[in-house]
Amino acid sequence: MGAGGRSGIVYSPSTARTSGHAPPGDWSDDRMAAYVIERVIRSILVLLGVVVVAYMLVLLTGDPAATIAGPDASPEDVARVRRDLGYDQPVPIQMVRYLGRILQGDFGRSSTYRQAAFPLIVERLPATLALTGAAMLINLAIALPLGIYSAVKRGGAVDWIGTVLVFAGQSMPVFWMGIMLILLFSLTLQLLPASGYGWKNVIMPAFVLGIHGAAYQTRLLRSAMLEVLGQDYLRTARAKGLLEQAVIIRHGLRNALIPVITASGVQFAVLMGGAVIVETVFAWPGVGSLAVSAINNRDVALVVSATFVFAVFILIANLIVDLSYGLVDPRVRLS
Repeated sequence: MGAGGRSGIVYSPSTARTSGHAPPGDWSDDRMAAYVIERVIRSILVLLGVVVVAYMLVLLTGDPAATIAGPDASPEDVARVRRDLGYDQPVPIQMVRYLGRILQGDFGRSSTYRQAAFPLIVERLPATLALTGAAMLINLAIALPLGIYSAVKRGGAVDWIGTVLVFAGQSMPVFWMGIMLILLFSLTLQLLPASGYGWKNVIMPAFVLGIHGAAYQTRLLRSAMLEVLGQDYLRTARAKGLLEQAVIIRHGLRNALIPVITASGVQFAVLMGGAVIVETVFAWPGVGSLAVSAINNRDVALVVSATFVFAVFILIANLIVDLSYGLVDPRVRLS
């Protein structure tokens, strides 16, 4: 079984002894530091690329100067705003100047809020992280038991129900599911608030995000468990007299978790991206709803800042996923 297709991490139970490469659990401090430094350098290059793409997309979707000047502004006023903000310069020159400011920690001022853009994003970040974290917990709380049980009781009632839930969860758009939950639990039953910030307010948006990701995780874990359950070492474990629960959890699940861990990093990225839509539907005061407003207002600094923050957390999640492989399976090593 492969390591989930991720670059830089491969299985090598035999060559780890002959090539001098130790598994992550036995990495020296120097090897670990070198690997992390290499990933950080790559991540910086990725972040610069993200900034360039985000900046260019905002410019290509409309004239920020016209949006800032307002619908009633004269052509002279728009030209003055464009000149004052530097949008009259060629795009490559604008991009170089903006990247230079970012390297100094200056993401610019929000044209909507008339203040530094990055602190606005940082202020909203805890709400988005709380929503994403709650959604990830719901995701795993559904996917792990349902995926394991569906594989162990293949063809049973739980397996069929899980299959239906998987297809339903992946088929329903998150915005439609959010609206349906608001109509049911807020307007009809009046059990949960439709918007706002608090522990009650996070239940519905976190469930919408979590159930959508749980569908994919359940199917993935079920497939991995079915592959593992037919291996010889599980039959050997049963022959030694181990309890069936110990065989499934200690031996089967641990070897099936590699693709699930890989998918968890991807799911975190999906949840961060999905938070943009869900936060708008539930009026959750996070980075996503702020980013939507910034896009509508052609707020370049705010859009770039929000995109940059999303990219940072996605890269950190991927690094954590890569480093966690060795904790789950000692056959994984650094290539």
